[in-house]
Amino acid sequence: MSSTLPLSLPPSHAALSTLLKSPDDLQNLLSLKTDLLRKKSAVDTHLKTSLSAQLLTTTSGMTLLQTSTKTVQAIKEEMQKIDRLCAEQQGMIRDFPEINRMSVLQRNFGAVEGMRGHVVGFRERLEEVEAGLREDEGDLEVQEHLLVVHEGLSALREVREEAMEQVRGSDGAEGESGMELIENLVVDPETGATLGEYFRRLEEVVGWFDEHVFSACGNLIALVQAGCNGLVVRLGLVIEEEEGRDRRVKALREAQKEFGGVAKRFASMRVQQREVRGYKDRLLQAVRASAEVQFEGTKAAFDEDPDRLEKSCRWFFNDLNTVKLGLVDLLPKKWKIFRTYTRIYHQLMHDFLLQRLDDPQLTPAHMLAILNWAPKYHEKVRRLGVDTDSLVPSIIDDREPELVREYRSLIMKAVEEWMDRMARADSRSFSARDETSLDQDAEGCLHTKSLGDMWTMLREQLAVAQASGRADVVEGVVDAMIRALKLRQKMWEGLVDGEFKKISEQASIPGAAPSEIEGLSAYQDWLVAIANDQITNIDDDPTAEIPTTSFLTHFKADFEPLVSPSYPVTIAPELESLTNAYIDLASHCMHLFASLLFTTDFRTVVRTGFFTPAWYSAAGTQGAMKQITTTFNDYLQGENPVSLVLHPSLREILLEELSNALLLSYLSAPLLRPPPPGGIKFRRQDPFTDLIRQDILTVFAFFQNYPDTFPLVKDKWRAVNAFESLISTPKVAEGGGSGVVEAFVGVKQGWWDVQLGWVEAVLRCRDDFERGMVSGVKGAAGGVEVERGLETVLGRVR
Repeated sequence: MSSTLPLSLPPSHAALSTLLKSPDDLQNLLSLKTDLLRKKSAVDTHLKTSLSAQLLTTTSGMTLLQTSTKTVQAIKEEMQKIDRLCAEQQGMIRDFPEINRMSVLQRNFGAVEGMRGHVVGFRERLEEVEAGLREDEGDLEVQEHLLVVHEGLSALREVREEAMEQVRGSDGAEGESGMELIENLVVDPETGATLGEYFRRLEEVVGWFDEHVFSACGNLIALVQAGCNGLVVRLGLVIEEEEGRDRRVKALREAQKEFGGVAKRFASMRVQQREVRGYKDRLLQAVRASAEVQFEGTKAAFDEDPDRLEKSCRWFFNDLNTVKLGLVDLLPKKWKIFRTYTRIYHQLMHDFLLQRLDDPQLTPAHMLAILNWAPKYHEKVRRLGVDTDSLVPSIIDDREPELVREYRSLIMKAVEEWMDRMARADSRSFSARDETSLDQDAEGCLHTKSLGDMWTMLREQLAVAQASGRADVVEGVVDAMIRALKLRQKMWEGLVDGEFKKISEQASIPGAAPSEIEGLSAYQDWLVAIANDQITNIDDDPTAEIPTTSFLTHFKADFEPLVSPSYPVTIAPELESLTNAYIDLASHCMHLFASLLFTTDFRTVVRTGFFTPAWYSAAGTQGAMKQITTTFNDYLQGENPVSLVLHPSLREILLEELSNALLLSYLSAPLLRPPPPGGIKFRRQDPFTDLIRQDILTVFAFFQNYPDTFPLVKDKWRAVNAFESLISTPKVAEGGGSGVVEAFVGVKQGWWDVQLGWVEAVLRCRDDFERGMVSGVKGAAGGVEVERGLETVLGRVR
């Protein structure tokens, strides 16, 4: 035998292999054997029990099958006996075929004789019915002949239906030929009128009768309210009788369908030509049509004013109350007329509300009216004794949570659309420099006219959200409003930056004068107005003689009582961000206003007036710095100063931006490429330090007129000392080191983000410049330890 194991073990071997994994497991053979025998015994017992049960079931089934077979065979034998007896009986009767034919002729003759009896007098009976209808036409609220007319018409219609059945069932008339035969039968020899003409006239009279009946059915509630109970009872009797007849016709048709062979042998079951008249269904259709007409009025009132929904639906509950108190006792109990009316009316109310909700033009006010109407509707229905849980479908398809979201979305969409339209209008006005779109407040400050309109719109939409009575709706709308306000800030920022770029490009054209730049003055007005808007949005001054409250504070006061207690805490960072963005945008507008002066008015002065031969030769009162500060004074204190139309909180910001723009232009002069005519060269023998000091004094002389701003200006202009030290420090310091490097280290420690490119450009303006200066500065730059902080003025000189 081979000593190797088979490649694939049978299941039993595989199981043993899992139990006997090591030689030590052989000690457990006895216990394993005992356990396996116990399990085998349990399995054998279960199999025996299952086998016994299955055997018993099989035996019972076979016994039942044998019994059924015997029964079927017995029935077959009995049917054969009956068939054999029938055949024998026909053979025993002499002339059976002739007798059978005579029997058929006799039955047909009897049917014809009966039909003749019905046809005779058809005209007179039809005229009597017409007379009754004519009398009822004059008093439709009573119709006292209604039952008599109905009885007469029912008899005449039966005549017609029996005639049609005889035509279909006769051996000698089939298809259309049989119909033509009976319809062309002359009934009145004097006039030559045929039965077909009377049948057609009968249909006209039936139509007239139905018009009376269903006109009254559509006014059942009005009839009850008018006290016309008799007509209501007669209508109920007529429709109940027709309902019973239709039920019999349907039952016979079902019998014909299921037992067609047997049914053909019985004349009473020949109902192919009998029609289901459906008076009960037409009654319900009339009720529904009447209610639909009233819903049209409700729809018109609701579309015009959503607050009138409850008032415009009063008829709905008045009708149901009339049915409950007055109509139930007048109509058959089995109709359960109140439940029927409730079901029809509820379905119509459901359809009406859903149509309004699915209308693409649905406004938040209309949606809110429907949301508020749903619980009121259920309460009113409960007062009528109706279990609202039994009403199917749900009045608004259980869409309340979805509708709340949609309602919130509608308000948010309205806010976005308003802001979008306002943004497009403001963009057009700004691009066209439309001065009519600007206005002045009571203090004379410039503003955009859309500012007040925007906050008015937000208050109105917040009121719409408040009407929902739901904090989550208000919170979602407030979130959308804050997003919209931030988008509006970005819109203004994009507009002013884009226009500034265009003006800068125009001003950069050689020979271009500020007066030739189209819309420059108007652009400055818009910058002021936009900046004023941002400050007005957040400016609160409760200590003023007339305390002022900002738009944003008003907005917070409006929404905070309407939201959950945690929401103001959650939204606080967003409001803070919004506030800071208002300040940033206002400051940015002032920055552009100041930069605009140096891009247009001072463009030539900056390029030729600092550190050039003209700078050295100009007298103190005629220098570039004096010209610039004089222009500043004209803007701020001149004939039409900007300070009069600028918000007080922005005046210091404008002064600071003017100072910054002037300082940056002054320090950036060495970076101008190519150098201005004559170049920039600081010679050791020239009094450039005195001239720089004189420029600084000129600046300080101007800003000293504004004590609140001057300390800040003075601190920032210390950067000129750093500039002066780079160009005036001796190459060799007293200790023997590089004076330039030491000057740079001092500058770096004071202005941590100073740009090496600017330092190099300044050093190149020295008349004793050497390349080693730049190398020394770059070598020292990496070793200077500085404390990083906010951007400094020298960091902005690039």
